Amino acid sequence: MSDSAPPPPPPPAHPESKISPAVRKLRSTPPEKFFPIINNAPIDPSDLPTGPYFFYGSLLDPGILGEILGLDTKPELRPAYIEGYQCKLWGQYPALVGSVPSDIVKGAVYNVRSVAEAAKLAAYETRNYQPVSCAITYTDGIWPAQQPGSAFLFRNPRDLSEGCFDLKVWLKRVGRDAASDQLEGKKMDKSELFSSKSDCVWTLHQ
Repeated sequence: MSDSAPPPPPPPAHPESKISPAVRKLRSTPPEKFFPIINNAPIDPSDLPTGPYFFYGSLLDPGILGEILGLDTKPELRPAYIEGYQCKLWGQYPALVGSVPSDIVKGAVYNVRSVAEAAKLAAYETRNYQPVSCAITYTDGIWPAQQPGSAFLFRNPRDLSEGCFDLKVWLKRVGRDAASDQLEGKKMDKSELFSSKSDCVWTLHQ
């Protein structure tokens, strides 16, 4: 395995544990222990934006998002897309990169309420990703239909490969079978599928 390869998936969670192994490992160990650091500059929490954050990978699972943020209730997500980007793969993980204006990436948005929440998200994503400004378009028919927000962009596209992230498969791989089964059992339509250029990434419908 090369130095730039992502880590293997975490083991399944203990059935009595409310916190997944991935989250427990993340909280107890510095990110550089598992991830190659591309930019060593420390992240100043005061520089992290709040407000709408666009997600396109594992944080689309409300359970994972709630664990990362330490929420007592299920987080509210709005289906949305952003233009001018595409998703590639960093090992098994999705990575957002810039693209031509006609490309879109569909996902979901959570309203980050504090700098503390933004810092937790940045720690989860590691310094291989950086928050950037983006224009969000919602697809749920609720006002506002468009809004400025943030998304985590991968810092080094040279480390990426072509491919699609399948949330359902990933949830099973990390031992979150219940969430995967919930996704599998839903009647999906085109508004609930998202990817850049192909329908190969799935999200939980709210």
